[in-house]
Amino acid sequence: MVAPASSSLATRLPLFPLQTVLFPGGRLPLRVFEVRYLDMISRCHEAGTPFGVVCLTRGGEVRVPRRPAGGHASAGPAYAPEAFHMVGTLATIDELDRTQQGLMMVRCTGTQRFKLRTSEQLRHGLWMGEAELLPDDPVVTVPNDLLPAMQALQHLVQNLSMRPEGLGDLPLQEPYLWDDCGWLSNRWCELLPVSAEIKQRCMTLDNPLLRLELVNDMLERLGIRVPG
Repeated sequence: MVAPASSSLATRLPLFPLQTVLFPGGRLPLRVFEVRYLDMISRCHEAGTPFGVVCLTRGGEVRVPRRPAGGHASAGPAYAPEAFHMVGTLATIDELDRTQQGLMMVRCTGTQRFKLRTSEQLRHGLWMGEAELLPDDPVVTVPNDLLPAMQALQHLVQNLSMRPEGLGDLPLQEPYLWDDCGWLSNRWCELLPVSAEIKQRCMTLDNPLLRLELVNDMLERLGIRVPG
C-alpha cells in the first residue's frame, strides 16, 4: 500500500523504468509483454494500487541479454544494466485489456511525484524501491506575463478537438485547469519536442511558477504562439 500524501515515511513500490517522463495528471498508455511487468501490472490492478514510473538514464525499456566480450561466457550480469532517475511519478491503472495471452494494453494516469531513497532489482528483473512521496504542487495562478503560454495551449486544444479522432491519447483531457501554473506547465512539458532529460528537470521542480517560466522560454525559442 502507498502511504497518504501527508506522510514522509518511505513506502515500498514496484517500479516501471521507461524512456519517458510521466507528470502528475498525465496520461500513459502502455503495451506490456515482459513477464516481469505482466505480473506486476496484474497485481497492481487487482489490488487497486499504483506503481512508480521512473525515467531511464541507462538501458532500454525491454530487458536485453548482455553480450559477452569475445563470445565467451562471463561471470557478470546476464542482462544489460539499467539505471534511472531517483524522482518519478505514481501511475494508477485506469483501463486494462488482455488482448491476447502474454500481452496487456494498459492506460494509466500520473498522480503524485516521489523520490526514491533506495532501489533494488529482484532476481526476475523487476525493480522495487523505497519511495518518499513528494507534496502536490501548490495552486498558483498564471501571471499576466505568462498568459501567452495558456492561450497557446487553449488554441492547440481547440484545433485538435476539431479533428475526426479528437484528442485521442494526448495528455489534454478535461478538466482543463487553464489558470493553474502546475497543470499548464505539466501539459506543455508532455507535448514539447524536447529531450527526456529536460522534461525530467522540469518535473522535479517543486515551484510550479518556475516550471511554467521555463516552459514559456522553450515556447518562445520554438516560436510557439497563438496566431495573430
